[in-house]
Amino acid sequence: MHCCKQMENIVRSNETALVYMPHYREYGIKYSDGGTSCQLISHCPWCGKKLPSSMRERWFEELEKLGLEPGDKAVPKKFLSDKWFKS
Repeated sequence: MHCCKQMENIVRSNETALVYMPHYREYGIKYSDGGTSCQLISHCPWCGKKLPSSMRERWFEELEKLGLEPGDKAVPKKFLSDKWFKS
């Protein structure tokens, strides 16, 4: 699923500051300030491959088409993962 085996292992381990946000298809490095913000990255730190483009804008567009806001309890479960753009 990810660009290389090392990236796959790191994302699955959840032991580093690297995060993958499947609903946006984004990779980032968490800031150590205790918040939830992160610095987005565009290339794999291990193999150097360009990472897939973000789906963030499209995600918001799709929710808007449904008349929903992020965090709304009516947001379909598929929009909480990568299922919404893979289907």
